[in-house]
Amino acid sequence: MDAHNIRVLVSLTIAAGRLDEFRTIAAEMSRGCRAEPATLAYEWFVSPDNTRCRTYEAYANSAGLLAHFNGTVARSLVPKLLECTTLERLEIYGDISAEAAALVAGFGAAVFPILKAP
Repeated sequence: MDAHNIRVLVSLTIAAGRLDEFRTIAAEMSRGCRAEPATLAYEWFVSPDNTRCRTYEAYANSAGLLAHFNGTVARSLVPKLLECTTLERLEIYGDISAEAAALVAGFGAAVFPILKAP
């Protein structure tokens, strides 16, 4: 993977009694997001007790990240996902554009730019 790709880590808590709903939404999001042109990775991980989830996402560049956040899949399914989960953490890794930084700031994202050698 190119050092300039954008990586995303999302941490969610799954609401009690909502696991099946969560799994259905996650599967639908996976199908749609993996088809987005600049998506390099889109993986879901669930804790053994089915109460916590992490998603690992990777995009070719800031334009891919923007396309994902502004895309039909995210715009239609993230609100449904947040009805059965709680967003605990959203972290963006890589050098993103000012436009992408402004967008993810609205979601409370922490952005970690690439460390440059001195």
